[in-house]
Amino acid sequence: MENFSDAALVLVGHGSTLNADSSAPTYQHADELRRRGLFAQVVECFWKLEPSIAGVLRGVFAPRVFIVPLFISEGYFTEQVIPRELGLCANDQPDFPRVQRRGTQTLFYCGPIGTHASMTNIILARARDIIEQHPFPRAPKPKDIALFIAGHGTGNNENSRVAIERQVELIRARDEYGEVYAAFMEEDPRIGECYRLARTKHIVMVPFFISDGLHSYEDIPMLLGEPEKTVRERMRCGQPTWRNPSEKNGKLVWYTASIGSEPHIADVILAHVGEIASQEF
Repeated sequence: MENFSDAALVLVGHGSTLNADSSAPTYQHADELRRRGLFAQVVECFWKLEPSIAGVLRGVFAPRVFIVPLFISEGYFTEQVIPRELGLCANDQPDFPRVQRRGTQTLFYCGPIGTHASMTNIILARARDIIEQHPFPRAPKPKDIALFIAGHGTGNNENSRVAIERQVELIRARDEYGEVYAAFMEEDPRIGECYRLARTKHIVMVPFFISDGLHSYEDIPMLLGEPEKTVRERMRCGQPTWRNPSEKNGKLVWYTASIGSEPHIADVILAHVGEIASQEF
């Protein structure tokens, strides 16, 4: 592994004033990477919370600075908002140098973590763990499971689904699961179509989101067929909004937490930074 003792790592999260859990994965992985002692500094910042993106670099003094957005895909935030707030570009221009000199420092702006190929292992770990934790009535074999990777999707940015579709391709190539599909909240194929698409009796749905929030706690369970009243009552009581597995439309459905809190994300961040550091500029 490259020596990062002269480098700072900046993790950039979205954050939310409406959802306290939104910042948890950023703090989780920053704490873990600080614990490992590989970098001179590890700091976190957010778009919607303090510490803010705009001010984070004022407290970073290492000669090399690696900036990693904890986002799923390339898009408006990673290509325009974050670079603008960091002073890497002007006027929201997506085409800007990803490596820049600033005084005595070299800034390396990495791509969003969700685009890294090793995220495949995170998705597979989530799917495997949920079956092992809830093997009722008995754990099905992967070949008897239709694995769905769920995302938000949006017609405003074609890149929003690219990272998910890439993971579908990578997992299909491994030939471990009987079926592998992408499913979206706001694009086709829709999450609720999983019952029509899956030929197997068993479905595992993995939300490809960095943090758990209203989409993963409320929207997706309801799109999968859980009554709104049930979901809201479970939330009010602090209970999981999905019972694993639940039988819906003749299928047994396991639904996992979002991938962002998976502990191995810290290793993905290191791999991501290592690849950027090894390139010649």
